[in-house]
Amino acid sequence: MNSKNKKIVLQQMWTTKSLVFMIFMLFLSAGMFAQGKKHVTGTVYDNTGNVLPGASIIETGTRNATTTDFDGKFVLDVAVGGSIEVSFIGSTTQKVQITEATKANIDVRLQNDGYQLAEVQVVSVGYGTQKKSDLTGAISSLKADDLVKGSISSTEQVLQGKVAGLSIIRPSGDPSAGSTIRLRGGTSLTASNSPLIVVDGIAGVDINVVQPSDIKSVDVLKDASATAIYGSRGANGVIIITTKSGTKGVSVVYSGLSSIGYVTDNLDLLSANQWRGYVRSTGNKDAIDYGGNTNWQKAIEQTAISQSHTLSINSGKADSGFRTSLSYLNNEGVIKTTGLERLSGNVSAYQYLGDNKDVKFDMGLFANVDKWHPLDYRVFERTYNLNPTIPVYDSNGKFSSVAGNIYENPVEILTNRTVDNERHRLLGYFKTEVKFLNDFTAVGNISYEHNAVKGSTYKPSYAVMEGITEDGYAQKTYAEYANAQGELYVNYNKVIDKHTIGALAGYSYLENIYEGFGAQRSGFVTDAFSYNNLGAGYNYRLGDVYSYKGKSNLVSFYARANYSYDSKYLFTATVRRDGSSRFGENNKWGTFPSASAAWKISNEEFMSSTKGWLDNLKVRVGYGVTGNQDGIGEYKSLSILGVGNDSYYDPATGTWSLAYSPKQNPNPDLKWESTKQLNIGIDFSLFNRITGSFEYYSKNTDDLLYTYEVPQPPYLVGTMLANVGEMSNKGVELTLNADIIKGDKFSWNANLTLGHNVQKIEKLSNPTYKTDVIYSGSLHGLAGMSGQYSQIIAEGYPVGTFWGFRNAGLDATGKIQYYNAAGTVVPESALVDADKTDLGNIQPKLTMGIGMNFTYGNFDLGISGYGMFGQKALNATNMMLNDPNRLPTFNVPDNFLNTGITSAPKYSDYWIEDASFFRLQTLSVGYTMPLKIKSSKLRVYLMGENLFVITGYKGVDPEIGLNAQDGINQTGAMDTTGLAAPGIDRYNNYPRPTTISVGLNFTFNN
Repeated sequence: MNSKNKKIVLQQMWTTKSLVFMIFMLFLSAGMFAQGKKHVTGTVYDNTGNVLPGASIIETGTRNATTTDFDGKFVLDVAVGGSIEVSFIGSTTQKVQITEATKANIDVRLQNDGYQLAEVQVVSVGYGTQKKSDLTGAISSLKADDLVKGSISSTEQVLQGKVAGLSIIRPSGDPSAGSTIRLRGGTSLTASNSPLIVVDGIAGVDINVVQPSDIKSVDVLKDASATAIYGSRGANGVIIITTKSGTKGVSVVYSGLSSIGYVTDNLDLLSANQWRGYVRSTGNKDAIDYGGNTNWQKAIEQTAISQSHTLSINSGKADSGFRTSLSYLNNEGVIKTTGLERLSGNVSAYQYLGDNKDVKFDMGLFANVDKWHPLDYRVFERTYNLNPTIPVYDSNGKFSSVAGNIYENPVEILTNRTVDNERHRLLGYFKTEVKFLNDFTAVGNISYEHNAVKGSTYKPSYAVMEGITEDGYAQKTYAEYANAQGELYVNYNKVIDKHTIGALAGYSYLENIYEGFGAQRSGFVTDAFSYNNLGAGYNYRLGDVYSYKGKSNLVSFYARANYSYDSKYLFTATVRRDGSSRFGENNKWGTFPSASAAWKISNEEFMSSTKGWLDNLKVRVGYGVTGNQDGIGEYKSLSILGVGNDSYYDPATGTWSLAYSPKQNPNPDLKWESTKQLNIGIDFSLFNRITGSFEYYSKNTDDLLYTYEVPQPPYLVGTMLANVGEMSNKGVELTLNADIIKGDKFSWNANLTLGHNVQKIEKLSNPTYKTDVIYSGSLHGLAGMSGQYSQIIAEGYPVGTFWGFRNAGLDATGKIQYYNAAGTVVPESALVDADKTDLGNIQPKLTMGIGMNFTYGNFDLGISGYGMFGQKALNATNMMLNDPNRLPTFNVPDNFLNTGITSAPKYSDYWIEDASFFRLQTLSVGYTMPLKIKSSKLRVYLMGENLFVITGYKGVDPEIGLNAQDGINQTGAMDTTGLAAPGIDRYNNYPRPTTISVGLNFTFNN
């Protein structure tokens, strides 16, 4: 159209004729433009291959735009020669050129933008959520893809090496064994040191009620400003697990894994030929060669075949949805008869009501059943003791039997007895959310958890050890607990210009009931009944039957306030008041406050020049008080009577009866242990590729609970549980995540976590309750060491400090020499208790986790590992095996003959080793095949677990547990704290298998 015609059109545009003319020209021009456009369809994926609903597609330089549907698909007409820009929150925008050669259907894969993704990530903070960018406390967050994969038999294993400052110590390869969890060091001498577990808002549940495949995210609350909202249960940190729930659309997901596990590390003991060579070289005429050639460690081992299967179904609409899953695990152990079989189920659903979705109902139900055969750990000492020339079976095909102390055939121990355990877990909840007055949300939540364990044991009359000595032995046990909780809280959120205000107020009620019973009987004339007829045994003894029951209540009020100005200055304050039936009469209620603040320095105007490389810089500081009430237990503040060993004569009946007497002194001042914690943190993001955080913390725990000796009189009982001691933990943590390469075809991501903690006992006594030292690390049960302890708990030292004599090497005769307090070398006979000194401790100086993930096209490679460095361990197994008096009856390490040791075993630092290690946790290679059925896909992979360990430790495995092997502390009571024998390797070496797995993941989306 020339300029003259344009002028005519403008002059006549308000006339009817001109209006018709303009409509005609509009259609004409549209047809002309259509000739230069291309009809483009496509699908948008994230960097893991999942479709991205709601991604934006815009033609560059125009308003021509669309968004992807639920299946990640889009349609757009684009000018040839132009381009489209594809973007999604948390992902890097990608530009695609459109030419005549461009395919009509294109796939676009977006890479994660580490900083933007972190900014919008929603984090659970207890009774609510926040954007990660708005946090003021120390919280580490993990998505399902970040968790450890593989043959997982205990859910806490998915966190191993993934969170700075969080230690998951799994000292055994037994599939039925759990792990010890420590966050920023322990805070108690008598109570649990494990973090509080919260599942879908339900606090204090068993972590294994949730299976790894059902986890959506995990948030670890580390500092007191974050955990104070949980009051008297938050001192050891909080782990919040959010499970997967129904999402829009229909999907079916199947995951399967088949594994082969085998033992790669055993103690190097004399073989039968080496034993015979020793006998020949020494001319020992007392030695007996039984003609066999047995590796007793391998005799009790097997190749473990394991499998796991999970099927989940999801269906959802805009206003309702559900998800259900079913899992089966059969994890065979590498020690014969051991393993774990688990069947799990989960159902969750939600429903919105109202045009504005003002009302939401949520429900969840988790259930699983475990079956396993507990191992008698005494078999390991037998495998180290038995002469390697003894065959497993004699000439008649029966188990070989040679008389001797701790000399029973370990294969027979495993075979000729029946031990069946079963555990049932159940967790159900129902939650209602109601939005009102625009800015308020009220939440009501009721839940019920039930956990029951039953055990059945039978040792027939012909079975070695208790079977023969008891003429048949049977036992049945049952224990259960139930937690019923109800919570009601209201959230308020309001944005006024640059001000963001949030508030929370709530009430919680918890009732815990536990009970159990057990019975045992011996003396069976027939083994036909197994453990199913205890009444058939004829031996009756006091204590053969027992039962117990207890109950506790916890009532809580809590509140939290959040304020943010201009997304630069953030403040949080919380307070919780707990009232517990466990507390003493004078301390029924406790108050736990906290406050924290953060400054987003990168959002300041004066930081504008750094935008090219500094994406985020935030400084946080928080301080708070939390508690730990687990060490009190039910009825510990009350006076209790119990049956003793005394009897009295009842003239009315003419019989003698057992007398009841005081068993516990009352303590009305008994209360929770209190932990005050300061945390200073820095969050940063660099070059849109590197994100990280640095934390410094200082934790001081006072009112530590311990049982002290008290005078009689005035007290009726000689001991008293009281709040006296103080303990400190100080440390630093570093978390780094880097997108080293972010390409369309190739990507490389790496992550690193580091933690350093220093622990110290600050005080153990006060004017009323006094103790100079607590002896721990019992060596009870080791030959010649009855009544001896290897560790102390004392002021100025961390828990798990080895205390004993320093060795000065061997003298010319092979005797171990020692240093006395003056530093003079002396023989063993010259040592006195004053010569004992600090020999190191079990606390690691550094914990580390590392992971790397690579993708190339549809291939993926994942590597993860973890390590602990600087901790000491007592290799009591090696100490007892390197005894010159063992040969020829008992076996010894094959290097013992070269050591020249002639001393009998004596505890000293000669047997304490550096237990530092780094373990390659998993190595996986996978290939994902996109399927033509919408966004369905199939992934197959090969995985290796525990492929190698780098360590100088001489035992079977350097990852040694914190809990006692025999469970006995210095008072003779069962140890539940991990203080009786932490860091001691003593015949409890269930080998950790190397596992090779083949897996398949199939996702069908409709």
